[in-house]
Amino acid sequence: MAKVAQRQVLASIAPSTTGQTGLGTGGATKPPSFPSGFKFAQVSGGEITASVEKIYEGGKFRPTVLCAPAEIGDITLTAHYDDDSAAGGLATVIKSLRQFVGVGFYDVTIQNYNCGITSSAHDRLYKSALLVGLTEPDGDSSSGAPTTFALTFSISDIDVPATTPAAATTSS
Repeated sequence: MAKVAQRQVLASIAPSTTGQTGLGTGGATKPPSFPSGFKFAQVSGGEITASVEKIYEGGKFRPTVLCAPAEIGDITLTAHYDDDSAAGGLATVIKSLRQFVGVGFYDVTIQNYNCGITSSAHDRLYKSALLVGLTEPDGDSSSGAPTTFALTFSISDIDVPATTPAAATTSS
């Protein structure tokens, strides 16, 4: 089985067709789209965890464990910034995006690519993820390193393909 390098895991986003709750604070009606083919260079988060309660009943050395629903952690996507606003670059998108933090929904797709970054396989799709954070590009006058920006999304669910056993329903 071939291993996957971190550089092969890329993400893209598109404004969600569902979940939009209203207008951005500046009056726009739809969150902005990123340039066609744009991919985020870094992906982090999305861990799935479930809280549990451990009950120690009188005289028992081991607890009874009560389950709780699983939750998906926030996902942060990071990319290199450009300020080519004349060509519809990222500066224009980020300027428009500011008003949608806390109210704009995006479909977040994370894919695994082959070594040449030419062919991808669908890995994770988070529909109607709420944009909850925008980290603006940082600056440092003594550095020549590229600057980045980041978007953070709150996740409610992950798309599960219909062919997996987890998607099957049981009748009572």
